[in-house]
Amino acid sequence: MKLIPDDLIAKLRANGAFNEHLRNQGGHEMDFMPVVKLFNPSGAATWLLTEIDPHDTDLAFGLCDLGMGFPELGYVSLSEIAGVKTVLGIPIERDESFRATKTLSAYADEARKFERIIT
Repeated sequence: MKLIPDDLIAKLRANGAFNEHLRNQGGHEMDFMPVVKLFNPSGAATWLLTEIDPHDTDLAFGLCDLGMGFPELGYVSLSEIAGVKTVLGIPIERDESFRATKTLSAYADEARKFERIIT
């Protein structure tokens, strides 16, 4: 099964293109709600992704938490995440039931407070 389905990839790309347009116009970037949540089913790593770089479709932006108490905003490689095998030998999964309820910055603020992503 594909880690991120085409419809969500399209949304992530559209968000990335929109924010690039805003940056090029000298405006403030949009604080999107996360489009997708990826997680380690046998560990604490979680990623909430909002956009894909329009010039490098392997780079996604979002809130990243490797389970060490320091969640941070930044870019991640989708191919690296897809290639991870957990200690049990199973791949990273997408939370199909995830529905964002707030913006990425709101998730980030909460994650810094609790030292982990809370969804």
